[in-house]
Amino acid sequence: MTATLPQEVRDVFERFVTCEYTTIDARQQPIVWPVTPYYSSGAPTLDTTTGLGYPKKANDARRNPHVALLFSDPTGSGIQSGIQVLVQGMAEVDDRDLKANRERYQRESAVKLPRGRAVMPPRVLRGMFGWYVNRVYIKVRPERVFVWPDGDLAKQPECHGTHIEEVRSGRSEEPLEAREPPTGGALAWDAGIEQLGRRYPTAVLAWVAPDGFPLAARLPVSLDADARRISLGAEPAGLPLAEGRACVTAHGHDPDFSWRENLQVRGDLVRAGTGWALVPHKLVGGLELPNEGILGRYRGTLGKAIRFQRTARRELRKRKA
Repeated sequence: MTATLPQEVRDVFERFVTCEYTTIDARQQPIVWPVTPYYSSGAPTLDTTTGLGYPKKANDARRNPHVALLFSDPTGSGIQSGIQVLVQGMAEVDDRDLKANRERYQRESAVKLPRGRAVMPPRVLRGMFGWYVNRVYIKVRPERVFVWPDGDLAKQPECHGTHIEEVRSGRSEEPLEAREPPTGGALAWDAGIEQLGRRYPTAVLAWVAPDGFPLAARLPVSLDADARRISLGAEPAGLPLAEGRACVTAHGHDPDFSWRENLQVRGDLVRAGTGWALVPHKLVGGLELPNEGILGRYRGTLGKAIRFQRTARRELRKRKA
């Protein structure tokens, strides 16, 4: 359906450097990470990738192909309208030819991220990064597209696709997915989470709609330190919030993508007075290149490289079997 979308929406798909990709894992936990989207105007799918050494983004989509892509951070795109776009779609995982995927990724990333070569690890370390350069593609075929032309989520979005009214009403004529209970358990709180509301005044909230598709929106966030909660400063029009498992992710990068950082919190979305809040139960660190010198950027990654290499070897053995 992308060929029938307004040109400004297709421009977003093609020019945004990052989008927020949401999957639903086996426990019905929505998980959202920043990824780089790849799209050619009129193509049937929006594509993204993950490294063979950290395949959860692909494995979750293979198990449950209901995914979402939120385009809410225009940094580096040159688009200044404030437009935000949410895509709900069905994912296909493509790992049939890892060599072809690697070559495609090298071509596409060189165009989309021209500074990518400049931030590659030093030559002496590159042999340790096979877990990264071998890529798995995730191809998302849009089912519904929500557009906020000026980024004002207090306004009803423009909608394209099927069953739109069901999403707006919070009801579905399709068979409803069983909603998992809140995770509960111990609260998670550390110095990292305290960046929310200070370093990151907004973050992306992801949750599961009644029809089983994930929903996501970029909302103002602040901390209620006494209650140990993340307060959400708005409710998106047209996307009904629902209590249950949810995820908050904040991220940042510079226009040429020479550094990128992120923070993810998983927990329970709950009503808090007249508003909403996330009760945090798990903090997860992502793959980052901090805003430091070249050695500082890779210091944290090198600490994870051994684990990623082991995962990549295990994934290769599975494919050979």
